[in-house]
Amino acid sequence: MLSLQLPTVINPKPSSSSSFLTNTNPFKPKTLKPNPSSPFTVRSVLQYNRKPQLSGDTPRVVVITSGKGGVGKTTTTANVGLSLARLGFSVVAIDADVGLRNLDLLLGLENRVNYTVVEVLNGDCRLDQALVRDKRWSNFELLCISKPRSKLPMGFGGKALVWVVDALKARQEGCPDFILIDCPAGIDAGFITAITPANEAVLVTTPDITSLRDADRVIGLLECDGIRDIKMMVNRVRTDMIKGEDMMSVLDVQEMLGLALLGMIPEDTEVIRSTNRGYPLVLNRPPTLAGLAFEQAAWRLVEQDSMKAVMVEEEPKKKRGFFSFFG
Repeated sequence: MLSLQLPTVINPKPSSSSSFLTNTNPFKPKTLKPNPSSPFTVRSVLQYNRKPQLSGDTPRVVVITSGKGGVGKTTTTANVGLSLARLGFSVVAIDADVGLRNLDLLLGLENRVNYTVVEVLNGDCRLDQALVRDKRWSNFELLCISKPRSKLPMGFGGKALVWVVDALKARQEGCPDFILIDCPAGIDAGFITAITPANEAVLVTTPDITSLRDADRVIGLLECDGIRDIKMMVNRVRTDMIKGEDMMSVLDVQEMLGLALLGMIPEDTEVIRSTNRGYPLVLNRPPTLAGLAFEQAAWRLVEQDSMKAVMVEEEPKKKRGFFSFFG
């Protein structure tokens, strides 16, 4: 298990009342009032006051996958994508799930999707008409492959998605900084289509055996496709279960998969509320631990950085003797 370790710059001997959670705007520096009992002036400045340095060639085409369904791929795409937009980068999120698309629901844009990639390929509309711009952050756009219950043409595959990515690179509005592809569950044709144009991958997994087996299989397929830059995000981590030896720690997951760790998302009931409202978790104020974890993962994705997992001490097991039955 690892701690979030939100990067802060604090002078020595900070006031006990100072906390990064008191700053509701992570992009605005906050200067705390000096403590009369302390000889130092306390100033708490979040790392988010500077824009992260974009690493790599643009656009960065990143596929978010897992193999197993229900581990949080779409939630990760929505929150990381909006976090990148809030950092000032232009983002296009592509929902590559053909029959079971959900990214528009999590973003609250389901009523604004009028055209999809299928209409673009058929010549019924232009690419800019199929892109849905978010009203909250104008540098974030959504593109859906097809509408639910619609049939894709037989010729649609990896080459068609590569054409879409190339068209996004050459559009008049400018090339986006990030193209995030929400990969469907499984390793069938939809998976192959989603990973074809990507040069990076974010593997989302949970600390359970079934998810790790599927993740290990997906790693092999990504490497066979030529994608070497693979980072993982461990979702739904519960510290109490790790201490009780009922859940694998993030360090155990990292040792089993052998991937660089992009982020760790703790279990948070607010995720369900934000999903039902169509309001991504990173937009909540005050922020939750899961929202802060998504923001930090987006920061590391920009700079192609990773984090380290640390060991969590296990709780000693209580020894039960004969007299314990009498209280």
